[in-house]
Amino acid sequence: MDQNLHSVMLKKVERTIANLEKNNMHGHYVTSVEALHEKIKSLVPENSVVSVGGSMTLFETGVIDLLRSEPYQFLDRYAEGLTPEEIKSIFRQSFSADAYFASTNAITENGELYNVDGTGNRVAAMIFGPDKVIIIAGLNKIVKNLDEAIHRNREISAPSNVKRLNMQTPCNTTGTCSDCKSAGRICVAYTTIGFQRVKDRIHVIFVDGAYGY
Repeated sequence: MDQNLHSVMLKKVERTIANLEKNNMHGHYVTSVEALHEKIKSLVPENSVVSVGGSMTLFETGVIDLLRSEPYQFLDRYAEGLTPEEIKSIFRQSFSADAYFASTNAITENGELYNVDGTGNRVAAMIFGPDKVIIIAGLNKIVKNLDEAIHRNREISAPSNVKRLNMQTPCNTTGTCSDCKSAGRICVAYTTIGFQRVKDRIHVIFVDGAYGY
């Protein structure tokens, strides 16, 4: 990224982190994936029970591999050979995890987390259950306000994810949301976390670069 553009983006990061702190959520900024992994290790002690929500960001930043390789008790929803019932069981066990990792569809400069889910397990765990929630986000997830967050999901996040999941919805073809009623619709549960009542529970780690959808 051009140095001048990067400087402007870092100002957005600063504003967003300041407002996350006002909303009782911690914001962090790291310059590399390696620094991200070190930050995670500092926040989540060894032998902690950890789980994850569905996220391309966690794969692209190596967080899934980190949780598998470090001395954590990882409730691995992506393990080979799991049955649908076993995956559902992991989703439910995740509510009792020491730490839950996820990304977010968008973060406003006002310090709000905006998410849209199909099954709802990810947003449910972000809202309630795990003792600690670690949100990993590239700088591409920062938007000005909730209107931009909604637009980002309709035009970027949702169409990209239906492509990834090969869901037969109109946005898979058109690349834009049409508020469909398809059986494969992934835009089901819409949530905004505007404040966190439990101190030190939610941590948002911004990673320099663009990650996920």
